[in-house]
Amino acid sequence: MSLLVVGLSHRSAPVSVLERASLPTDAQVKLLQDALAAEPATEAAVLATCNRIELYADVDKFHAGVAELSTLLAQHSGVGLEELTPYLYVHYEDRAVHHLFSVACGLDSMVVGEGQILGQIKDALALGQELHTAGRLLNDLFQQALRVGKRAHSETGIDRAGQSLVTFGLEQLAAGDAVEAWAKGKRALVIGAGSMSSLAAATLARAGVDEIVIANRTAARADRLVQILDESGSTGVSARAVDMGSIGDELTRADVVVSCTGATGLVLTADAVEAALYGRTGQQALLDLAMPRDIDVAVHRLGGVRFVDIESLAEASADAPMAADVDQVRTLVCDEVAAFGAAQRAAHITPTVVALRAMAADVVSSEVARLEGRLPGLDDKQRAEVIRTVRRVVDKLLHAPTVRVKQLASEPGGAGYADALRELFDLDPQTVAAVSRADLNDTDGVGRGRV
Repeated sequence: MSLLVVGLSHRSAPVSVLERASLPTDAQVKLLQDALAAEPATEAAVLATCNRIELYADVDKFHAGVAELSTLLAQHSGVGLEELTPYLYVHYEDRAVHHLFSVACGLDSMVVGEGQILGQIKDALALGQELHTAGRLLNDLFQQALRVGKRAHSETGIDRAGQSLVTFGLEQLAAGDAVEAWAKGKRALVIGAGSMSSLAAATLARAGVDEIVIANRTAARADRLVQILDESGSTGVSARAVDMGSIGDELTRADVVVSCTGATGLVLTADAVEAALYGRTGQQALLDLAMPRDIDVAVHRLGGVRFVDIESLAEASADAPMAADVDQVRTLVCDEVAAFGAAQRAAHITPTVVALRAMAADVVSSEVARLEGRLPGLDDKQRAEVIRTVRRVVDKLLHAPTVRVKQLASEPGGAGYADALRELFDLDPQTVAAVSRADLNDTDGVGRGRV
């Protein structure tokens, strides 16, 4: 395994840099295609969220891989390499696995324990599968990361260590009051209809707002989100969809505005918010969950506005208390990393073991054919018994060493056992490679899309 990850996140870079380096879907596609075309990488996947951009690859050269992946991130993010480099982090092999598993469990999130990242990891895997840039290693890695993340949320109390980004943002808007008490009776405007906006709408509905208006560039997606809110039934919220051109009018009536779109420019300017505030009584709460930002940061200077964005959420969550359950999740991650590494190392020797058994089967067939030529008088029953006996002898001779070599190969530093086995039995490298290719094709066909 030569897994490499190069990336930046809210822990390594200021929000202003993350904002500029954000990757829309089309840029992610081009990044993956260019990464696979690069010399050191044979597989690639990109995890791009509002507060992290990470490029994962299976590389055959560490230093060349770091240089190439860093250059590609700079090219596709639009941030110069010299400016980007101080904010990049690099993880390799087991440390890279540990990093992704920690991310999947919410340990590396802006708000510890948030579960939104699992959906984003699933999307990253789906994109790599769709573009055929994720091979056996990254398919195994990302699918296992999803399982580890789900284990963390189901088997520990990590959810108590923090809330989703949406919930945490609403808590900041509520300024110490219970979100349910603060939201009751309010009108909400949600701009965008993607996964984060949908989560915001559902959270506001559960919190008790009276009305939710969904504005989105694609009317069908806004209508679908309204339908989901209507079908939930239990909240009793009134929901309707509007086009983006109606935002100005809706802004004058909204008490709470949550925006999370994929726009590259501002969706709400300070002037637009100020105009909507004219003649209003009471405070308007604005929550910007987009990266790059949707709402002009200058709105915080307006009277009658409470504004929370990604940057202020990062500052607020830095002082949030860590639950004791975090230690339990860290232990889980360490155990899972060790198990994943052992499984990968064991899988590395499997083609060699299969090739050895195939060679033994060929020897058995050759010797049986020779025996039949020397003893033509054997009847069918005798011939079958001879064949079974020879096969049993070969199987028994190979059983202990092949089982033991798999055990040894699964341990740290066990990668050399496959080479030793090939050398001792003079196995044809092309035969081993053919088994590996066949195994990879089976994995691609069966594993594609499973999470």
